[in-house]
Amino acid sequence: MNGKERIHRILRKKKTDKIPWVPFAGVHAGKLIGASAREVLQDEEILLEAVLEANKLYKPDGQPVIFDLQVEAEILGCELKWAENSPPTVVNHPLADSDQIPENIPARHEGRLPMIIRVMKTLKEEIGDQTALYGLICGPFTLALHLRGTNLFMDMINNPEYTRELLQYTLLVSKRISRYYIESGMDDIAAVDPMVSQISPAHFKEFLNEPYSDLFKYLREQGVLSSFFVCGDASRNIEEMCLTEPDSISVDENVDLATAKEITDRYQIVIGGNIPLTTVMLFGSQQDNMKWVLDLMDSLENTDRLIIAPGCDMPYDVPVDNTLAVEQAVHQTEQVREILANYEKVEEDIDIELPDYEKLEKALIEVFTLDSETCAACTYMMAAAAEAKKHFADRIELVEYKYTSRENIARVKKMGVKNLPSIYINGELAYASLVPNRSELLKRIEKCL
Repeated sequence: MNGKERIHRILRKKKTDKIPWVPFAGVHAGKLIGASAREVLQDEEILLEAVLEANKLYKPDGQPVIFDLQVEAEILGCELKWAENSPPTVVNHPLADSDQIPENIPARHEGRLPMIIRVMKTLKEEIGDQTALYGLICGPFTLALHLRGTNLFMDMINNPEYTRELLQYTLLVSKRISRYYIESGMDDIAAVDPMVSQISPAHFKEFLNEPYSDLFKYLREQGVLSSFFVCGDASRNIEEMCLTEPDSISVDENVDLATAKEITDRYQIVIGGNIPLTTVMLFGSQQDNMKWVLDLMDSLENTDRLIIAPGCDMPYDVPVDNTLAVEQAVHQTEQVREILANYEKVEEDIDIELPDYEKLEKALIEVFTLDSETCAACTYMMAAAAEAKKHFADRIELVEYKYTSRENIARVKKMGVKNLPSIYINGELAYASLVPNRSELLKRIEKCL
């Protein structure tokens, strides 16, 4: 049984010989050939070479062609800020000051779509018989936020009809991009919507159940498989996601996979995840990565309907050996158990000094993120905090701690931060995996001044 067969069988509720493995090597694939994130996301030849190299090294059962949630937003008028070792971020929102509904639906000749489509077709010919190819689209809710900005959270309360109309528009965009990718040979369309973790189940039911149910119905009618990919602590929304009937759901390290799998199993939906991106894949050893995979498998009542994958797009600098170790643990599980017979985890001792919160001269806003330049949920939470800083000026201090350095990982542990992203005000948790609306955040800070 090859990788493609494993992915197709497990998503169609059939038995597989091994647990499938899907490395989300987006910009990291560029690292494998000495190319920057900017190059791998903009240059056709480099993208093709990078994906093929990742396929050769990591022996994936399924594999994304490109991992960039800004492709659609760029076409629709969002300005992007580019980086050398991470995907771009949206820095302006065309609908921030307008409650209009756009009419433009991206055509296949716009933006970077021609490059992506050509690479997809070539990959289908070269590796499509052995590997299930994933076409990743920006989910309707995150795309609406790219267009509207954090105003969308207030719209959900004060202008629900406009919110529904905007989501119907972004759904049309999602369907159109999906169609292009399906016609280019993709086996699985994954709707990547990190901002789903930032809303309540009630808001999910009110605003997202209909568009997502519609999207996954459309994909079934087109004869392709579907995935619902969410980042952040989406624990409260797992059941709501299941009710939209995707073939699989992917989660990151903020979600306890064993608990979430109990829910997805009830709906006979495959769950994928959720190797920690920084503490394990980026900064861990080969043995740490192997052990994490084995521990995940052992924590589950059964490993049916499971795909092993990173929690999200892999960091650019993840060591190759660590990813190879994960593949070994998935595909050669018993041999790896023997390798780890004498495993002992080495803990780093980094001394972190926390602020004296009782003696602060100004209100201190601390935002703990995975990385506001790569994680959409973190981007919008940091944007909310930046708006507060703009309002209060020098009356408050604002700092971001990105979960991309060993020191900040140690700080997160010492602070007892459970979910990323989170906002702390004067050392006290204010918002965990939930982007606050502007007026609520300002009122909360004002009470602390």
